[in-house]
Amino acid sequence: MMGSVTAQRVLIVDDEPMVLDVLARYLEREGFAVETAFDGEEALSVFAATSPDLVVLDLMLPRIDGLAVMHAMRQRQATAVILLTARGEETDRIVGLELGADDYVTKPFSPREVVARVRAVLRRAGGEEAAGDPEVLEYGDLVIDGRRREARRRGDVIKLTRKEFELLYHLAAQPGVTFTRTQLLEDVWDFAWDGDSATVTVHVRRLREKIEEEPSDPTRIVTVWGVGYRFEP
Repeated sequence: MMGSVTAQRVLIVDDEPMVLDVLARYLEREGFAVETAFDGEEALSVFAATSPDLVVLDLMLPRIDGLAVMHAMRQRQATAVILLTARGEETDRIVGLELGADDYVTKPFSPREVVARVRAVLRRAGGEEAAGDPEVLEYGDLVIDGRRREARRRGDVIKLTRKEFELLYHLAAQPGVTFTRTQLLEDVWDFAWDGDSATVTVHVRRLREKIEEEPSDPTRIVTVWGVGYRFEP
């Protein structure tokens, strides 16, 4: 399985041997090529040597913590990242999402849940759209190119993470439609979440900082109080 040419490569980083072993076995059973690392330094070394398609990354690591590891990885390439977090690490989890993490799983977790998240994130990373062909959406000085997976404002490319682009495209493709946070989690993150909508709030805030004239008084991605968000053309 490790020698498969077509297998997608996943790097698991955790300082708990049991977590590494269990996740590795489940992912290998599903056809993934798996690398593991026990601490932050080893993670960066393996990352540089293997260029994985996705990293499952624990936030609490010895030597170099998970946030620093993720930041260093992001400097090299835009590999998909799923964070492993403990229940009391909400602040670090939000920072991780702001750095561009695609998803997170809270410990304790089901290995099958992690496998499902890995598949969902990689499917999205591969550019699969929910329905139909991606389009080029134009709203004044904002152009959202679904084919090239990039957004431009006044001709300049806006630097967006993969998930920021997917959220923006999803909202902009249906202007005037109000989405609840739960709907956005299910549609954009492609998974039925358990009620924690912090990731949507974080990504909306980041998008506003990048596409709005006044992020504190947004006119494109507006809040529908008590409901969710909608895109105004």
